[in-house]
Amino acid sequence: MAKADNMLAILWLLKSRGRVTARELAEELELHIRTVYRNIDALCVSGVPIVAEPGRDGGYSIPDSVKLEPLFFDLDEQKSLVQAAAFAREAGYPDLEALERAVAKIKRYSNPRQLEALERQETSMEAIHPPTAPALAEMLSRIDSAVERQTSLVIGYRSGYDGPLRERTIDPYGLVYWKSKWYVVGYCRLREAIRSFRVDRMGSIGDTELEFRRPPQFSARAFLLDGLLPEAGSEEEDRLVSVRIEGSPQALDDIAAHWLWGHALVERTAGSAHFRMEEAQLYTQMPYYLLSFGGTIRVCEPRELQACLADIAASLLDYYRADL
Repeated sequence: MAKADNMLAILWLLKSRGRVTARELAEELELHIRTVYRNIDALCVSGVPIVAEPGRDGGYSIPDSVKLEPLFFDLDEQKSLVQAAAFAREAGYPDLEALERAVAKIKRYSNPRQLEALERQETSMEAIHPPTAPALAEMLSRIDSAVERQTSLVIGYRSGYDGPLRERTIDPYGLVYWKSKWYVVGYCRLREAIRSFRVDRMGSIGDTELEFRRPPQFSARAFLLDGLLPEAGSEEEDRLVSVRIEGSPQALDDIAAHWLWGHALVERTAGSAHFRMEEAQLYTQMPYYLLSFGGTIRVCEPRELQACLADIAASLLDYYRADL
């Protein structure tokens, strides 16, 4: 067996049998007794509180109060979990209390050297997201519970920024965090189809006694992205519009890094980029995004997009000049 397997086997024997001698461990695992000693030393260094009692009736043991689950992580794994928890915390993770307990447990069962490294690394990598409102965090927690129980929810949903709240009954399949927004993906009983709903547009949420079964292998993330991107070889792809942009390499890098433009990228050179994009997407939010780059880029085609950018810029100019 590999050293890690030997250490794990010794750990479970100590926990399940109580006090065990080194010779009994060697015989049970068919190891040389010196190998047993080395593995026990390695477990102690990693933070496992093994008690050694000398004498005729002595041996090795682990206190009954010790929980072993967090002890299987090495320092790099502990660091990655703590840093991942920081990202989840910033994103507005719905079960924050359980997350904090998990992080505290990892730290509690770390030895002093590991704990010092963890506390040093905990703030070495951070994320910045808009703060999550308490009401939104409560909704996320209720949705997450309904996903786990597989019970339907009644929501008051606003489809637009100023639209009225309309009641929907949904079977929540999963939550997706995308572009600093939370979405719940599930079956809408009103539309009789799978839909995605922005959680921040829910004015109310209520539990029901209705039950559902989530489709096997369903991915809420894949559904959300598939609804935004055309399938290869589809009629929608055949109707894609060719977009060519020239500009500074840094500006083009930023555009190509955008989730939608990146998927639409066809060819990239040092000073230009070629995209193919759905027309409906191209003339809604995308012109405003391109205008944010100012004079660092120039749209070469299509001419319709050039005209759209000029119209928006002129409209904004007239709007703000009216207040001067």
